Amino acid sequence: MKCKEGSPVVIIRAGDAFCKDCFKDYFVHKFRAMLGKNRCIYPGEKVLLAFSAGLASSSMLRQVQEGLNREAAKKLRFRPGIIYIDEGAVCGRSLDEREKTCRQVEAILRATGFPYHLAFLEEAFDLPTSVLNSLSHSPSDQTPSYKEAVADFTRWQQQQQQGKRGDAETSLEARLAECSTPGCSWQERLAVLDDAGSSASHMEELSRLFRGVRSLTAKEELLQTLRTHLMLHVARKNGYTKVMVGDSCTRVSTKLLTNLCLGRGAFLAMDTGFLDSRYGDVLILRPMREYPAKEIAFYNYLFGVPTVFTPGLDTKASDRASIHLLMESFLCKLQSEFPSTISTVYRTGEKLSAVPQEVESDVLAVPAHCLLCLCPLDTNVEDGSSLQATLLSEKLSRRPPGEDGCCGERTQAGCCRTPPVGSETSQLVPLLCYGCRLTVKELSCVESLPPYIHEEAERQRCRAVMKQEIQEFLLEDDG
Repeated sequence: MKCKEGSPVVIIRAGDAFCKDCFKDYFVHKFRAMLGKNRCIYPGEKVLLAFSAGLASSSMLRQVQEGLNREAAKKLRFRPGIIYIDEGAVCGRSLDEREKTCRQVEAILRATGFPYHLAFLEEAFDLPTSVLNSLSHSPSDQTPSYKEAVADFTRWQQQQQQGKRGDAETSLEARLAECSTPGCSWQERLAVLDDAGSSASHMEELSRLFRGVRSLTAKEELLQTLRTHLMLHVARKNGYTKVMVGDSCTRVSTKLLTNLCLGRGAFLAMDTGFLDSRYGDVLILRPMREYPAKEIAFYNYLFGVPTVFTPGLDTKASDRASIHLLMESFLCKLQSEFPSTISTVYRTGEKLSAVPQEVESDVLAVPAHCLLCLCPLDTNVEDGSSLQATLLSEKLSRRPPGEDGCCGERTQAGCCRTPPVGSETSQLVPLLCYGCRLTVKELSCVESLPPYIHEEAERQRCRAVMKQEIQEFLLEDDG
């Protein structure tokens, strides 16, 4: 203990005993140091906090609240907003259960005083195709200097304080109730799900999509993809340039090993690093990545951080039900015997860095990014690679027999001469990275994916065909 006065209440490591005040100072300092060390958030920027009502995201929200407090030593200077995405339809929860959870979450969000957005995963079926494009800032949107940003933020704070004095009678609900759908509260949107309208059909489509996924591993990967797309759309729609997620050190270490097993080793720096810039105009930040789950649980317990339990896809599942659960169980069991396991895995992943993206000068070039995760495609490899061998094996296994088929007339069900059922899958696979290919292959019906994915895939295929048609008329780039 630093103070040498208080009685110890928590031991986070062998020999590291903290009293309550010292533990709070230690916890807060680690969060501020993570943001200060990277210094990628400018004063006055709008930052969206991804809130799941779990331990890590609730602790992150509390750190932002205290950092924006007027009495804070190193005060945070960005403008936060919060997003909560309800995923009850995927887990088979009833509308009453989902409404109860949303009310509990909204009570927590209202108490923060920050603008918040409550979204439903069904809204992913209404997303535009632009969410699958990596957007970059235009040259006219150059980031100002840090001193200019501080001055602008100070002026904005003064205007906010003057506005509060003039609008003292304005209710908190009128000022803060910002939902992702303009002019429509979450209660109204949830009530529509009980009718026979488009929202109800979206709920059924979402349930059918996840029922058609064969493995729990693929379900969790698909859920993460749709959640990220919806969160990215809300951020762009409301002018947020950064998104904070509550991935802890335990979660990051588990994700690192899991992604290696799922064929996403080329993107470990993006999936586990502090900064993820794959989306261009919106950056994903992980300020909680140095906190083990044990420290977060202690902090929430000692300081009364409110949380809401929401069952997920892996609730009550065995530790062998998915690769995610298996890796988590493996790490946690090792951690119980060797306390430095998770930190060692985390420090190893911290040494990884993303490969700089090459500037593509050809506007008609085939996109070099995955259709779903927007990571650079890792499938353009040499012929002697293991990936090419796998693709060749799949191609040979799908080759039909000779003209003398099993029935000779292709009339019987399941005839070996009939076209394969997964023709839509074969059209989508070339646009995906290796990891997303494994996820899509677990789908029994690719057509059940949201419309914006099929529309963007068709657009990319058309551009590829267009380039092929005019290839002979294009000038070669000497540079």
